[in-house]
Amino acid sequence: MLSPSTIAFACGLAAGAVLGVAGRAGRFCTLAMLEDAFFGSDFRRLKSFALAAAVALLATQALAAFGIVDLSRSIYLTASIGLGGAIIGGLMFGVGMALVGTCGFGTLVRVGGGDLRAIVVFLVLGLSALATMRGITGMLRLMLIEPLSVRLPEGSTQTLTSLLGAGSAMRAILVVAISAALAFWALADGRLIRSPRLLASGLTVGAAIAFGWFATGWLADDEFDPARVSSLSFVAPLGDAILYVATFSGARLNFGIGSVAGVVAGSFAAAMLARGFRWEACDDARELKRHMIGALLMGIGGIMSMGCTIGQGLSALSTLAVSAPVTMLAIACGARLGLEFTMTGEWLPAVRRLFGVST
Repeated sequence: MLSPSTIAFACGLAAGAVLGVAGRAGRFCTLAMLEDAFFGSDFRRLKSFALAAAVALLATQALAAFGIVDLSRSIYLTASIGLGGAIIGGLMFGVGMALVGTCGFGTLVRVGGGDLRAIVVFLVLGLSALATMRGITGMLRLMLIEPLSVRLPEGSTQTLTSLLGAGSAMRAILVVAISAALAFWALADGRLIRSPRLLASGLTVGAAIAFGWFATGWLADDEFDPARVSSLSFVAPLGDAILYVATFSGARLNFGIGSVAGVVAGSFAAAMLARGFRWEACDDARELKRHMIGALLMGIGGIMSMGCTIGQGLSALSTLAVSAPVTMLAIACGARLGLEFTMTGEWLPAVRRLFGVST
C-alpha cells in the first residue's frame, strides 16, 4: 500500500505535468500575460489566467462545500492578514520575475526546454526561498510581516466570506458571482475562444489547482498524521525539492516536490514533441547577474508573500483568501517596474512612469 506522502508526490507529479504542457504548448505564462497587457494592449493571456481562476475557484469551493477538502488547513486561511509580506514581498517578486523574464513556474518550464539560465535561476530561487523560510533571511521576513500584519477577531480567518460574516448560502452566491464575472470577462469578446491553446490552458490550469486541493486534502490525507492541505505554488516547493535531493534519507516526498518534477517533465515532453528542445545559455556575465538577482528577489519575495503568481493568484484565490488580490496587485506593480527598468536601464524613470509622474 502506498504511503500518503508517495500518493501526494504522484498527484503533484501529474498536476505539474499538466502545467508543464500548458506552459510549453499552451503558452501559459504570467509574466508574458502582464507584458502583453501593459505594452501591447493584448489581454488574451490575461483572460486565460482569469478563466483559470474562475475554474479553480468554482471547483475548489465545490470540494469544500461537499466536505471533501478542509480549506481551513491551508496556509492561506490564517487568523491574520500579512499586508507587509503581501505588499513588500509581492513587489520584490514582481521585480524579480521581470529581471529573470519569467516566474518560478516559467523557470521550470524553461528548464524542461533546455534553458541553462533557468537552471541557475532554479537553484538561486530555491536556496533563497529556503533561507527565507528557515535561515538567515527568515529574520527579515519576520521583521517585515509581523508588525504590518492585521490581526483578525477571535475565530475569524482571512477568507472574504469570514470577513463579510457570510453564511453558507451567501458564500455559494459569492463564489458563483465571482466565478461567473471572471469567466464572462474572459470569454465575452470571443478573442480567447478564437485562441484554442490559450483557452485550453486556462481550463486545464484551473482544473489542476482544484485537483491539488483534492489530492492533498482527500487522496493523500492521513488521519493519524494530519498535515496542511495545499495546491500548486512554485517558490517554497523549489526549495523543498533542492533540500530533498540534498538530504534524501532524512526528507519526505510531498505534493510540492512532485509538482516541481512534473512541470519539468511535462515541459520536456511538450518540447520534444514539438521539436523545440534546445540548449540555451547566458550571452554574457551581465545577463547572468540579472538572472541571479531576479531569482534572489523572487525567492525572498515569494516566501514573504506566501506564494507566487500561481500560488497566490490561483491557489490562494480559490480559497477566497483576501491576501490573493493584494499580493497579485503588488506583483503586477513590481513586474511593471522591472519591465520598465529592463527596457531603459534606469530605476527612477521607471518608478515615475509606474505612478504616472511626468519626467
